[in-house]
Amino acid sequence: MRVVDVFRGTFGAEPEGVWHAPGRVNLIGEHTDYNDGFVLPFAVPWGVTAAVSPRQDGVVRLRSLQAGEPLTFESLDEAEGWARYVVGVFWALREAGHPVRGADLVVDGDVPQGAGLSSSAALEVVTGTALNDLYGLGLSKMEVALAAQRAENDFVGMPCGIMDQAASALAEEGKALFMDCRSLGTRNIPFDLAQHGLQLLIINTGVRHELADGQYARRRQDCENAAKHLGVASLRDVTDLAGALGRLSGDERRRAQHVVTENHRVEALIGLLRAGAVREIGALLNASHLSLRDQFEVSCPELDVAVEASLRGRARGARMTGGGFGGSAIALVADEHVQAVRDSVTGAYAERGWAAPGIYPATPAAGARRLA
Repeated sequence: MRVVDVFRGTFGAEPEGVWHAPGRVNLIGEHTDYNDGFVLPFAVPWGVTAAVSPRQDGVVRLRSLQAGEPLTFESLDEAEGWARYVVGVFWALREAGHPVRGADLVVDGDVPQGAGLSSSAALEVVTGTALNDLYGLGLSKMEVALAAQRAENDFVGMPCGIMDQAASALAEEGKALFMDCRSLGTRNIPFDLAQHGLQLLIINTGVRHELADGQYARRRQDCENAAKHLGVASLRDVTDLAGALGRLSGDERRRAQHVVTENHRVEALIGLLRAGAVREIGALLNASHLSLRDQFEVSCPELDVAVEASLRGRARGARMTGGGFGGSAIALVADEHVQAVRDSVTGAYAERGWAAPGIYPATPAAGARRLA
C-alpha cells in the first residue's frame, strides 16, 4: 500500500493503522443542509487513505502524496492551505475536550480534482476516524462527522452544512444516505442502479469559478434572512410556500422557493426509490437543476451545457451537484444510452472550445473505515 511505504520512508517506522474515507456525490437535496432540510447523498468509490500513528507530544507531522514535502506543525495555527483540513480536526477534537495529542500522518487521495466530490470532507473524516480509534475517544460516526464539520466551519472558515462529512462517515455500500439535517437522523436507502439497467454518470467539468466560496456564504445569508423575515427558525419550517413567497422579494424570495421545493423533491425521490420506480426519478433531477440554475443561481455555463447535452443524449435526468459555480453534474442514464450521452457531452464541450470533461460511472460505496 502506497501510504504505508511512504510513511515508512518519511517517518522511519510502521504506521499504527490505515484508514479510508470516501468523497460523496449528492443525488438530490442541494443547499438544503444548512437550512435544516433533507439531503440524499451517497459515497463515491474515490476518497482519501491515511496511514497514521499517534505521538505523545502535541506535534502534527503531515505528508500528502499529492502535495510534496512533509510538513510539521508544533502549533496548529501554523497550518495553511490543504493542511488546515487535517489540522482543523485536531483543533475541533481538542476544543470539545477530547484528549488528542499529536500524530504522524501520510495521506493519499484519488478523488478527481475539481470535481466537487468533497475531497475536503474525506480528508477531515479520515483524520477524525483515525484519531477516534487511536485515542479511544468512543465517538459515533455522526460525532466524528460533526467534529469534521466544525473543523471546516470554524478552523478553515467555510460555512458548509453537515451533509458532506456525514455522507463520508456514515454511507453504506449500495445505498444512498437520507439525512434530516435538523434531527441528524439518517436512513440508508437501497440504490442499486445496475438491477434496473441504469448508471449514474458523474460529469466533471474540471472548472471552479473564483466567486464560489464568497457566493456560497452569500446564499446562506440570503436563506437566513428569508427565514428571519418569515418568522421561522429555518426555511425547513415553511409550510405555506405561496404565502411565504408573497412576503418575500428579490434574492430572498428566490432562495426560499428553491429550498422549500428541493426538500419536497428529496422526499418524492425517496418515495420513488422505495416503490422500486428508479427509472422515474429523472424528472426530479431535471427540476432540481432548473431550480438551482434559476432560483438559487449557483450553476454556470459548463454545468448547464453538461446537463442539456446529457438530456439530448437520452439521459433520463440530469442536474448539477454540489455547491455550484463549477464541479460536476450527474446524469441518470440507461445502459444502452451511456455512449450516446458521453458523445453528446464531449461534443458539446468541443463545439465551445472547452477541454473535454471527465465522465465516469459512480456506484454507492462504503463510508469511513479502518483498512489495516
